[in-house]
Amino acid sequence: MSNGRNSSFRTLGRTGLRVSPFCLGAMTFGWGSDREAAQQLFDAYRASGGNFVDTADGYAGGASEEFLGEMIKAAQCRHELVLATKFTFNAQAGNPNAGGNGRKNIMRALEGSLRRLRTDFLDLYILHAWDRVTPVEEVASTLNDLVHQGKIRHVGLSDVPAWYASRFTTLADLRGWERPAALQLEYSLVSRNLEREHLPMAQELGISITPWSPLGSGFLTGKFRREDGRIVGAGRVADLKDSDNPVLAKFAKREQNWLVLDALLRVAAGVGKTPAEVALAWVMGRPCVTSTLIGATRVDQLQMNLAAADVILPEDALRILDEASAPEPTELDHFFGDVLQGMIHGGTHVNRTF
Repeated sequence: MSNGRNSSFRTLGRTGLRVSPFCLGAMTFGWGSDREAAQQLFDAYRASGGNFVDTADGYAGGASEEFLGEMIKAAQCRHELVLATKFTFNAQAGNPNAGGNGRKNIMRALEGSLRRLRTDFLDLYILHAWDRVTPVEEVASTLNDLVHQGKIRHVGLSDVPAWYASRFTTLADLRGWERPAALQLEYSLVSRNLEREHLPMAQELGISITPWSPLGSGFLTGKFRREDGRIVGAGRVADLKDSDNPVLAKFAKREQNWLVLDALLRVAAGVGKTPAEVALAWVMGRPCVTSTLIGATRVDQLQMNLAAADVILPEDALRILDEASAPEPTELDHFFGDVLQGMIHGGTHVNRTF
């Protein structure tokens, strides 16, 4: 086992569940990585000291869960791992109850995930996305029942509005149900919108943030550049350059992202690290971030990402990155700023002590 920071465990939310600073995202298993490549990634991650693995029932049509189930069984490491999977996306076109967050689909999805993962329980079961129709009470009570049945240990939410996560947690606290331990959200130097509502909420309610896409779909690796208005580089993004895929919003459609990339490249050169290491270290240091999802299709990519666990950025580097990537202010930010707060507090400076 590694002695690096990836084996320096952290508790997830207000639970006793210990997880690694980096979580192995298995979305590529069965899609970008075949069975042999997935095995190599799994073994390399465990060798780093990591214990947290994330997948979903819809990844590669269920192949990601099947691969993990085979590997975990062969290694006899089920109780060494914190195993997480997700539900929400439809498994049968034309059948509205084969998707979404209603009780019927949650039970269906869980049965399938447990079968593919070859396990009797999940350590973390995550709502994958808000479906806009299922009442929060139904979702929260169903997941709480599953905890009491011993089929899941903890609950997480992914890609939900802040008000939804807040209402879920408040109902859970009021009724003695299992509260969310983690919020899985997109978070990177080119995606900081969660700082408006989700981050303050997570701080207030004691919920961990587990970021996905911390490298901005590869943009923050520094592999891409612009030449005469065109994106030049290799890999997935270059393949999408002529499409309408929303991933490209992180590239050609937002000028600020290229300014962020310029700042990242300068900082990386100054501290002698790769852009990916610096970008990951920045995310890992943000408030409420407990474990950051990293995915890869090759072991060398995974190892480069894991190296970020030992990177500590100096204050001046953090300041450059924070300023370059700061989200555009909203109208409400005016009321939360120093001038209006000074008017509220009579010109005095007040800090919370709890």
